[in-house]
Amino acid sequence: MSEAKSTPKKPKEPFPGAYYLAGAITLALMLLFMVLGATLPLGAAGFLVAFVLGLTVNPKYVPFFFVAGVFSAVMGFWGQEPQVAWGGVALALSQVLVKRLNRTG
Repeated sequence: MSEAKSTPKKPKEPFPGAYYLAGAITLALMLLFMVLGATLPLGAAGFLVAFVLGLTVNPKYVPFFFVAGVFSAVMGFWGQEPQVAWGGVALALSQVLVKRLNRTG
């Protein structure tokens, strides 16, 4: 019996350097949101950053992030922390949007 040599398949890039380009775009977007978050008023910064990051959540974790958003909103408004409060509102809204737009489940 001969043993077939199994070599792990390397994922094929859409074009050479695609993963490096994706990494550069990701870093640029992170820097953009850091600058925006630092220059906007607290409530707007919390809303913007949490909403955009909430859109990247895996759909199977939506219920957990929704609960975290509602909890953050309640605690933020209760403790008079606008960045936390509006970030929680944005996180909950983004999870509703992710759940609604998800076609796999």
